[in-house]
Amino acid sequence: MALTVDYKETVHARARRDPEFREALLNEGVECLLAGEVRVGRNVLRDCIIGGGGFEELGAMTGRSPESLMHMFGPEGDPRASELFDVIACLLRHEGLVLQVSTARGELEGDDRAATEPVAAATQ
Repeated sequence: MALTVDYKETVHARARRDPEFREALLNEGVECLLAGEVRVGRNVLRDCIIGGGGFEELGAMTGRSPESLMHMFGPEGDPRASELFDVIACLLRHEGLVLQVSTARGELEGDDRAATEPVAAATQ
């Protein structure tokens, strides 16, 4: 049976109506970035942005053009760390969250070092 609603639209619609889902997207996006999965992290943050007010609203919060932000989080985007952290800080403020990072010894897939707990967690 074919899906009648696009997966991305489903994610964006849920993010628009569910602040806890947006928080989970933000957490996942930051965790992916910290784990070196930059493309995946940008994609997840893009979903969070679209669900949380969109690139227009984020542009107003960051002082950047929505087009520039869309490019940063698009498939060919390559934002500088300072730009990425500025956007993450705006998203955290918008959601009323504080980012907490912790480390622990453990194993990552394909690596001898790892975190056994979530790398980052946004809390209210």
